[in-house]
Amino acid sequence: MTDKILGYKLLLNYEVRQENLQEYYQFMMGQYVPALQAMGMQMSEAWQTAYGDAPERLVGFVCEDKETLTAVLNSDNWDTLNDQLENLVVDFSYKAIPYRGGFQF
Repeated sequence: MTDKILGYKLLLNYEVRQENLQEYYQFMMGQYVPALQAMGMQMSEAWQTAYGDAPERLVGFVCEDKETLTAVLNSDNWDTLNDQLENLVVDFSYKAIPYRGGFQF
């Protein structure tokens, strides 16, 4: 791992409501990911916790510059997407961090 900042990473944590699993996958792949890509973010990872005390899902998106990240987080589209996501998941949270490569949480 390097100390050099390679861009910025947006990390989403949540638990998927099991009764909405199919709808969740359709929403993420059909709307959420494409919308963030259109705003300049690229999906970097998606993790599922199989065992232990951690959020069930960790999804990461990266971008090259802080301006892109700021524009995404301040957009109405970001708010709308997360309102829709929160209908399908519980314990939703996110954070933005400098991207340094490798696994980050």
